[in-house]
Amino acid sequence: MSSQGLTVWFTGLSGAGKTTTAAALVEELRAEGRLAILLDGDALRRHLSADLGYSASDRDESVRRAGAIAQLLNTQGCVAVVSLISPRAEARRGVRSAHHSDGLRFFEVYVATPLDVCESRDAKALYATARSGATSHMTGVSDPYEEPENPDVTISTVGATTTELLFQIRSELTL
Repeated sequence: MSSQGLTVWFTGLSGAGKTTTAAALVEELRAEGRLAILLDGDALRRHLSADLGYSASDRDESVRRAGAIAQLLNTQGCVAVVSLISPRAEARRGVRSAHHSDGLRFFEVYVATPLDVCESRDAKALYATARSGATSHMTGVSDPYEEPENPDVTISTVGATTTELLFQIRSELTL
């Protein structure tokens, strides 16, 4: 098992397929004998960031916290796989910069699934609730999502199998 940690950061809209793909990557890495942990945005929101709202500054703080946990895991030789909407480019740049400042590796995966597809998958009814006006600060509806400027890899879950997505990610990812 490699002792060098790494953060693989999945970003994209709600319903894009971030967590499904990230979980499959974790499973694959573990099957290879690597220490890999999934940090899922929904779980982080319920626990670590339960005190935060959905303002831009609160979202940035949530991203910073997830990045800090990933860095701690990296120092222990763990591959931290983060699945988090992380809508603001500046916050994602900050996490990448913090990793690099500590000599840690950071790999950004942009899950570029179109909004209409994400809305059609709306398992948690988040888009429907936002479109009805019952909630505000929904990324992609009432709040912007800033696409990554230079992600390490861009994938789309539309018409692709998990195996195909993992092959695409792994072909760019050096472990």
